[in-house]
Amino acid sequence: MNIDLTDTTSSQINAALVKARRAVGSTVGMVLTLVVVTDEGNHYDALKAASDASKEHPSRILVVIKRPGRSPRERASARLDAEVRVGGDVGNGETVLLRLRGELAAHAHSVVLPLLLPDAPVVVWWPEEAPERPAEDLLGALAQRRITDTAAAEDPVAALCRQAEVYAPGDTDLAWTRVTPWRSVLAAALDQKHTEIASAEVEGEEHNASTELLALWLAERLCVPVERVISPGPGITAVRLNVADGVIRLDRPGGSLATLAVPGQPDRQVALHRRSTAELIAEELRRLDPDEAYAQAVRHGVGQLHKRRGARSTAPDGPAGAPGTERPVAGKGAAGSGKGAAGPQGKPEQKAEQKPAQGSKGGRKAEQPS
Repeated sequence: MNIDLTDTTSSQINAALVKARRAVGSTVGMVLTLVVVTDEGNHYDALKAASDASKEHPSRILVVIKRPGRSPRERASARLDAEVRVGGDVGNGETVLLRLRGELAAHAHSVVLPLLLPDAPVVVWWPEEAPERPAEDLLGALAQRRITDTAAAEDPVAALCRQAEVYAPGDTDLAWTRVTPWRSVLAAALDQKHTEIASAEVEGEEHNASTELLALWLAERLCVPVERVISPGPGITAVRLNVADGVIRLDRPGGSLATLAVPGQPDRQVALHRRSTAELIAEELRRLDPDEAYAQAVRHGVGQLHKRRGARSTAPDGPAGAPGTERPVAGKGAAGSGKGAAGPQGKPEQKAEQKPAQGSKGGRKAEQPS
């Protein structure tokens, strides 16, 4: 059932939600409120992804579409239009599209607050441009989890640097969610072969935030030097762990299949398909506590990210960005590497804890490959 409301208020929207639920005649236990902050041009794709994710996590979805206006007269006005959807294509939950016009666009939190489910967690997702400090944003302050996507930025690595600098518990990014399959496969490979790791390499596109995060995570967890190798892509193309008797190699040159090679074992094919935005959001909604693995990865490597960005901006045109070029992420003796430096003889410190844990969560616009 759809109910359109023009020049309305939050109380009238709540009344429309009650009316729609009674008309549909079904009762659904919703587990959270998902607030999607987007614009008119991108709200369809964002809403579709959120609706698909709500099939796994029944939610009240509040889509905040800000329309501040172009002319001074439009910017000075204030109006709220809404569309309430319950049942049908919405799936398991409720959806409210909120169009905030004029001055009201700067006060979205005052509209959203009365519409939150009582005694339920709140998640805010910015599919495109995110605030500089998500945790201090008026909408972000309402949420337990705040999801951004640096892939939507003009410079994803620069956006990742900013997110690392202002990280607060509850922040996460879809660039991190995209590396979950890579982290799981690498963890399984290390579980099968207990050996000392001397160094690692992560190969992928130059301006890919997921590639950077995977390299930072390995450096922080394994305490060994990690090289960031540039390739044509798409996304992450390979990871190599140099061990005493050879190389543990995970290659995905393209498509959805990767090849895992472990010394002393036959090569095998591994499914590493590139997931949709809906799948990424559904994964993030499975946990509502702070993601410590993400926090440790970005905090460990924010200095290294700044160094590499500075080197790229000052390097002359030519082979610096060519495929095969290697740039250090962290290593023994690197300034500020701290925990990322290799331990004695390259052995990971506290190996049982530093080895990638299979149970941990991992992970241009969301369609950017990882």
